Amino acid sequence: MTYRVRTGIGQDSHRFLPPDSSKPCVIAGVIFDDVPGLNANSDGDVVFHAICNAISSLTGILILGAIADDLCLKDGITDSAVYLAEAMKTLGKQKVSHVAVTIEAKKPKLKERLLEMRTSIAQGMQLEVSQVGITATTGEGLTDFGCGDGIQCFAIVTTEEAR
Repeated sequence: MTYRVRTGIGQDSHRFLPPDSSKPCVIAGVIFDDVPGLNANSDGDVVFHAICNAISSLTGILILGAIADDLCLKDGITDSAVYLAEAMKTLGKQKVSHVAVTIEAKKPKLKERLLEMRTSIAQGMQLEVSQVGITATTGEGLTDFGCGDGIQCFAIVTTEEAR
């Protein structure tokens, strides 16, 4: 049996809301209480958004800006985990074999919660935790994200399809 392997890449970024905002900061489905939420119509989960964009690059189906906008603006659904579930439905016969995520942010501190984030992604994508990798960097403070103004994320989704 042969397999067709495909790779999609996605990116997303959002600035933080003012410190007095009551909106929670959600990253990879995990709530971080020590920073304000992200400026977005939805919960602003840059990790789930970047993964959705990576899936869009695999399927050609616009998730963010189309499906997610309908869910958010028409139905009031702001949970990016719902957007990720919708994105997974667009894959058809493609089976996700691995997800790689890299996050650029000065805050919050992510190191101690990487396993929790990997677990959340794995659950949302029906994968084993070993199929999800996350790295994080401050980028040495060279960008707005590394200076603490927001969070940026890149995601790579690899799929296989038996032929």
